[in-house]
Amino acid sequence: MRTPRFRTRNPLLTAGLHWAGGILACLLAVPHALPAQQGAARTDTTEAWQILRPPQASMVLARDGSLIGEVGTEFRTSVSLGSLPKHVPQAFIAIEDQRFYQHDGVDLIGIAGALRDAVRGNPRGASTITQQLVGNMHPELVDRSDRSLGRKLREQAAAREMERHYTKDQILEAYLNQIHFGHRWYGIESAARHYFGKAASRLTIAEAAILAAVINGPAIFDPVSRPDRAKERRDLVLSLMAGQGYITKEQATAAQGEPLEVAPDAGHSAPSPWFVDVVRVQAERAGIAVRDGGFTIHTTLDPALQRAATLALVDGLNDIEAAPGYAHPVWAKRTQGARRGTAAGARARPNPADYLQGAVVAMDPFTGDVRALVGGRDYVTAPFNRAVDGKRQPGSAFKVFVYAAAVADSLTPATMVADTALAIPLPNRSIYRPQNSDGDFLGPLTLRTALARSRNPVAVQMGLRLGMDTISALAHRMGIDSDIAPYPSSAIGASVVQPLDLVAAYATLGNLGARVEPRFITHIEDASGQTVWQNPIVTPQPVLDPGVAFIVRDMMRDVVERGTATSVRRAVPGEVPVAGKTGTTNDNSDVWFVGMTPDLVAGVWIGFDRPKMITPGAAGGSLAAPIWAQMVAQAGVGHGGVPWTAPAGVLAVDLDRVTGRLADPDLPPQERYTEYFLGGTEPLPVRLDSWGVFRGRRSAIR
Repeated sequence: MRTPRFRTRNPLLTAGLHWAGGILACLLAVPHALPAQQGAARTDTTEAWQILRPPQASMVLARDGSLIGEVGTEFRTSVSLGSLPKHVPQAFIAIEDQRFYQHDGVDLIGIAGALRDAVRGNPRGASTITQQLVGNMHPELVDRSDRSLGRKLREQAAAREMERHYTKDQILEAYLNQIHFGHRWYGIESAARHYFGKAASRLTIAEAAILAAVINGPAIFDPVSRPDRAKERRDLVLSLMAGQGYITKEQATAAQGEPLEVAPDAGHSAPSPWFVDVVRVQAERAGIAVRDGGFTIHTTLDPALQRAATLALVDGLNDIEAAPGYAHPVWAKRTQGARRGTAAGARARPNPADYLQGAVVAMDPFTGDVRALVGGRDYVTAPFNRAVDGKRQPGSAFKVFVYAAAVADSLTPATMVADTALAIPLPNRSIYRPQNSDGDFLGPLTLRTALARSRNPVAVQMGLRLGMDTISALAHRMGIDSDIAPYPSSAIGASVVQPLDLVAAYATLGNLGARVEPRFITHIEDASGQTVWQNPIVTPQPVLDPGVAFIVRDMMRDVVERGTATSVRRAVPGEVPVAGKTGTTNDNSDVWFVGMTPDLVAGVWIGFDRPKMITPGAAGGSLAAPIWAQMVAQAGVGHGGVPWTAPAGVLAVDLDRVTGRLADPDLPPQERYTEYFLGGTEPLPVRLDSWGVFRGRRSAIR
């Protein structure tokens, strides 16, 4: 009669028995395995027991010295055990290996306890801190995902060998610097910095317990995404620390009562992933191996402005998507209606490229230092850097180059040009008919009003009059690197530009005529603090007459005060001088606002990665300009810098806003305005007055 097999209907007990069998075999085999690992087989474990210096990260710092990112294969900064409060390593010993200072690398008592628990249906591991270090430091030799007995024996032999070559403190220090805490954060210093925004040397008892809790399952006990689970395991660690005599029961109770609070933005002073990407590329091009770690990269970023730019872009895009009539996928609803894990769900979930995107660039107009850069709405799902690598049509934002060329050619802001229908024959025998966004033509306008109201036929006429080659050459001198097609439509922004270039070119107007080069890095230091690369400011090169730059900038002030970007003036305090220009492409697929204050020049672009209409009637003034204004208002910029005063050679004349003629002394203030002229282009009466002909009208000249 055949003996029946033992069966159990309890799957947990069955699993426990299997686990217990493996542990028992391991327990019985260990004493006999070590001699076999020595001698001829010793080379199999020589590397596995060695403590190696793990990969380090290079720190990326903002202009105020705060952390904004890291570069490296693993985000880690090793620290010494002696720099840590005693309760930090004690928390890990309490939960991971309470007999760490008694065993020889393999805890036989722990294995026996694990065996007992497995038989009772509660299987658990019995790896010591030393064993964990072996597997984490040498995964290519000891694969901890391998559950075989052979792997376990190799790991135990290597752990014992490690204990023979290193002190307990050396092993514990290496362990705390090696282990993974989730989110690509390795080692206790990186974990403390990102979870709590502080150095590991400043961790409290409760914070140390949190980090000790995380390593058992970084995804399961993540304090950011699963705070309740993390807190529950933290409290377990604290109880164990008290039970093992590392802290008192009162300390444990007090720490358990503390709320779990993590640092915002993963411990960074501002979310800056696209900026950090640019920094990494530039450092590597300079020959600095920053991915190998150990460097400190000092940058130009302003954390307050970067935070304001990020928040303003996200808020602005959300507002656009929430408006009536928006017909594209909405970011806030991106997970709704998608069934996870099914083909239908994959089809229902839109591609990141289907969502509305944006970019923001802000820089110092006098140095070119980039103060803020946002390349999209969400780096994790769409890391493409639209601010640096995107090429889009600027629409009417290009018109400032047309008007700058016009003023340089002795036209004045008071010159009258007709906003009228045009029919321009093209070489391909087609007829180009530029239209205005409102479908109307306003007749004769001054150049100032035409720019403020962004009238397309006027800009096209200026392009034809001056020649697109002249305008293109000026745009290139000011900072535009992309090609500009020699067609009339380029006068109103039909040729693509890079957002970073466009903002840098606008800086030429902000600083009165000098081209600046965008700068992200100031200098790089090695691990010893020695500067290994210096990146001085490129001396700004004069490319435009200061008087021309001042006049065009003043014309751009009218864009904000009474033109297409009045939304900016409603949001930014009136005492802050603001000038800028909106941009909208003909098909409403790209909208812009590029503006400046005395100490900043910045631009906002909005559109889709695959160009398509945002909404009917989309415009830079209604979509991009409010984002720019929110950023500037929230960051509090514009209250400093060099005041906007006319340079030598520019005359200020009071004109009648209705007639465009010289203002009479008794004309009410609301009906007059100040116009600026280059010397020699001012109205004839003003010129004659300077010769003493009309002394009675000097009050009209300022």
